[in-house]
Amino acid sequence: MTTAHGIARRPLVAGLLKDRPEGLLVVTGLGSPTYDVAAAGDDPRNFYLWGAMGSAVTVGLGLALAQPEGRVLVITGDGELLMALGALATVGVQGPRNLAVCVLDNERYGETGGQASHTGSGVDIPAVATACGFREVRSFGKSYDIEEARRFVREAEGPVLASFKIDPAEQPRVMPPRDGHHLRTRFRQALLGNEAGLTG
Repeated sequence: MTTAHGIARRPLVAGLLKDRPEGLLVVTGLGSPTYDVAAAGDDPRNFYLWGAMGSAVTVGLGLALAQPEGRVLVITGDGELLMALGALATVGVQGPRNLAVCVLDNERYGETGGQASHTGSGVDIPAVATACGFREVRSFGKSYDIEEARRFVREAEGPVLASFKIDPAEQPRVMPPRDGHHLRTRFRQALLGNEAGLTG
């Protein structure tokens, strides 16, 4: 689904997570990506970042290296990723085959008032990812195919990055749990369940 101003973010994220495989672990960037993933359905396999701007890709990288039999999907925004572009270089060097990064690029810093981000002035995150050594990089515009996008982030050999130009309009906040201890504990329990399923 698209609007006159870009891809509608909520249907996009819901489409990426539709019929989610058991082993798909999701890390969300600060703010709107967290609300988008929660709107698609809270899940113990979601690791929401609260107050850790710029850390989504590095958390996803660590998880992908620690859980090589699973698939890790980082869903973040352009503003959050711009806070730590060096993370893309580290991902490229480490080369985890099970890591996908999805960037919801609205060319805005949504959590601080909607100021224009650098992607609106020519900074090309997919080109940066390519230069950093990501195996596959794709940019999806208004004519994107959700099934193709879903296959790419779930199945392409990583590390991969998918960038979506999304409508900057704000969406209602859907708040997942915010208790860090609770989120950590239930995520660990979900990991133990996945490992039992893989080895049992």
